[in-house]
Amino acid sequence: MLNSRQQLSMFVPVQAAIELEQVRRIVDPVQSSLIPAHITLCREDELGDLPAIRSRLQSLHLPAISLSFAPAEIFYEHGLIMHCVAGEDAFLHLREFVLDSKDIRAQRPHLTLAHSRNPKAPNNSLEVAASLPTPLQLVFPSICLIEQSSNHPWRVLETYEFSDGA
Repeated sequence: MLNSRQQLSMFVPVQAAIELEQVRRIVDPVQSSLIPAHITLCREDELGDLPAIRSRLQSLHLPAISLSFAPAEIFYEHGLIMHCVAGEDAFLHLREFVLDSKDIRAQRPHLTLAHSRNPKAPNNSLEVAASLPTPLQLVFPSICLIEQSSNHPWRVLETYEFSDGA
């Protein structure tokens, strides 16, 4: 039996991700091949009552989330991360809605350009990441339930679109 895990993520829209994906392929080709640029909304250990979470997502009446990110920083040796600098309140509100609780762990939205658990790529550097616009402003139009089996690429199981906020 394959080990698998699920999480809720918000993918960077394809057009907005062009430059991001170019950088990710250079600084961490392993991570880039496993999953496109995204924000993790809820990790696997938070999805205990998945049927209730799905029900809330199906009745999602919130506007798309807009987040802005600072320039990349190094984390854990050779990881490269872009921290959210605007929109974090909307992200927290969304997490509270999805998990139906205000008693949830703190989780800052971020974009991982290179993950430290992967081997360091030859061109993994802040200089490569510096080519990205700053602040990087992105609008996330949907939430996806995704799954990874073993070390295979993540795949989208379900997609939930944000509404106009009506």
